[in-house]
Amino acid sequence: MANHGAAADCPRPMDDDSSLPPQERHDAECDYEDPAYRVFIDSLNYLKPEEVELVRVAYRFGEKAHRGQKRLSGEPYITHPLAVASALAEWRMDAQAIVAALLHDVMEDTAVGKAQIAGRFGKQVADLVDGLSKLDKIEFQSYQAAQAENYRKMLMAMARDLRIVLIKLADRSHNLQTMEVIRPDKRRRIAQETLEIYAPIATRLGLSNISRQLQDLSFEHIHPMRFRVLSKAVKAARGNRRELLGKILDGIHGKLAEERIQAGVFGREKSLYSIYRKMIEKRLSFSQVLDIYGFRVIVKDIPTCYLALGALHARFKPVPGKFKDYIAIPKINGYQSLHTTLIGPYGTPIEIQIRTQAMHHLAEEGIASHWLYKDSEESGADLQNKMQVWLRSLLELQSTTGDPSEFLEHVKVDLFPDEVYVFTPKGKILALPRGATVVDFAYAVHTDIGHRCVAARVDHELIPLSTELANGNQVEIITAPYANPNPAWLGYVKTSRARSRIRQFLRGAQQASAASLGKKMLEQELRALGMTPAKVSAAVWERVIHESGEKTRQDLYSNVGLGRSLAAVVAHRLAEHHEAAPQAKVATPLLIRGTEGMAIQLASCCQPIPGDPIIGLLRKDEGLRIHTHTCPAVRRSRSIEPQNWVHVEWEPDPGQSFEVRIKVTVKNVIGVLGRIATNIAEFGINIDYVTMDRKKPGLYTEIHFQVQIQGRAHLASLMRSLRRIPDVVRIVREQESP
Repeated sequence: MANHGAAADCPRPMDDDSSLPPQERHDAECDYEDPAYRVFIDSLNYLKPEEVELVRVAYRFGEKAHRGQKRLSGEPYITHPLAVASALAEWRMDAQAIVAALLHDVMEDTAVGKAQIAGRFGKQVADLVDGLSKLDKIEFQSYQAAQAENYRKMLMAMARDLRIVLIKLADRSHNLQTMEVIRPDKRRRIAQETLEIYAPIATRLGLSNISRQLQDLSFEHIHPMRFRVLSKAVKAARGNRRELLGKILDGIHGKLAEERIQAGVFGREKSLYSIYRKMIEKRLSFSQVLDIYGFRVIVKDIPTCYLALGALHARFKPVPGKFKDYIAIPKINGYQSLHTTLIGPYGTPIEIQIRTQAMHHLAEEGIASHWLYKDSEESGADLQNKMQVWLRSLLELQSTTGDPSEFLEHVKVDLFPDEVYVFTPKGKILALPRGATVVDFAYAVHTDIGHRCVAARVDHELIPLSTELANGNQVEIITAPYANPNPAWLGYVKTSRARSRIRQFLRGAQQASAASLGKKMLEQELRALGMTPAKVSAAVWERVIHESGEKTRQDLYSNVGLGRSLAAVVAHRLAEHHEAAPQAKVATPLLIRGTEGMAIQLASCCQPIPGDPIIGLLRKDEGLRIHTHTCPAVRRSRSIEPQNWVHVEWEPDPGQSFEVRIKVTVKNVIGVLGRIATNIAEFGINIDYVTMDRKKPGLYTEIHFQVQIQGRAHLASLMRSLRRIPDVVRIVREQESP
């Protein structure tokens, strides 16, 4: 992002209070002499005079718009926008961003509209303010839905202009600092959403300082007592460990000087929230958290970073497995440093980060370093490129996800800061969240690779697709041209990209198979009325489609297949509008193969196979589930919603294999499992899995098989063959309750 100065479309600054009566104008001018306002204006010395004047006008405009409004603390409302704008001035943000910060609540809390802001301060400022305004004018079903839509609006606006999120983070920080008068439950809710959304966004943008600040403020509001106790403990430890810290600093300084390495060395105290989180995650008491202090070594260039690392490893013994090179492989937010943990005096572990000055600026201020520091310009531009890639992925996600809550779920997954770094066969590095699987990797490479993946090699070994990846893995994806995503993948993928692409594919596949099923069901109902679809005119179809609130015949079919509309009702509407009167209904079964797609599923409770008497249960948005007549689910609920039960029969030759569970009771003798497995294999039947019941040791053992058979006759032949084995006592087909 370029550093925006005064925009060409900004009009000439005008004093907004010129029309006020003399006394009110005098009072307003006195407000401008407020100490906080004067400090703020003085901090804008990096802007051009005309830009500072534009900021003055914006302050007057905002002060007038909010006049009479008070914060819950009793302060004039303008003190909040002023504090937000002051935070942006510390980042040396451009005039447009500071004007937007001063006006960020006027559209939400006053009668001022976007057009009025655009006319006075330009379109870019109006767009920034609009991106920061909540959707209060829209009715939502729940607070959660409203919040999800607000987050989506902010993130989409942020994708267009990163300054929006910087203003929002400063806004959230000041709100957290001034929440004492808000009721406790609301404080906790605001603090919790800060930890879930805003602090991770700050981390993703490399804004370490504000991220730590947001985390500590949120921790204080969510667990005030724990915050106070931990704060007191850290202060006490600070005094107790002063001598130890002095020894460590002297040791670091001495060794670097001995090696003639010029460096700045300073200690840093971990944030209270990071200490608390470590105590919770590792179940430690405060006295067991020895590394509440760390040390940073700032050197002139990258080669010196590695020289300093070698020198410190020679002075203090490194802890094996605790070295991380984020210079060679930067974090996804652009962060670079060498991390090492050493054993210091008295066996105390020491965390040390070694980096250049430019890396340090980027680590502390992230995306804001573009405005703050000239020496970070190159790395800041690189970070902005990375952020734009991420933000573009949000825009892609927005286009594939209609539900705001689902979109927010994907974004939260993307905001986890921990990553693993893995390699493609050509040596390209991909950063994925910790816990990411082979499927996540496949979708990170390309959507088509993800859709078609069937297996993978990690470090040249074949592994399951659900395998979690580790740092340094080399991953090769094996694809097949006709493979498709498996719904089970949603149970273990971690990245929002993979999850959204799988869901998008499955939704499309479900719509297609639902349309096919709906067409069959509607044709069945029409035939029962003595009609065929071909006899129904296009005008009649259009009329019924319009009455149903759909756009196309395919949409109507899909609704029938997904149980949203009843086939019988739609068929009667078509018949009513048709010239010929419907005949008496003659029931005809719906023929199925069991391979129609996602809209028709064989129930896992009873596992129907060709030859079994079957019936279909149509549920809204789930499609048709096929059960056997003897299934416990059918016996219990067939009298409920009779219109949802569909008369179905098998097609004469389904031409595929079906899963069946059988239970074989055998004598507990050596080799019996092998003899049964051999017998099953001789029938050309595949065994999916086998388990043995070990809860009943004795003369007999129960063995459970899941096998692939072609139908009921095939299963009967297998069972007769197994009964001929001398050690087989009993064999039954298993049908579990749902």
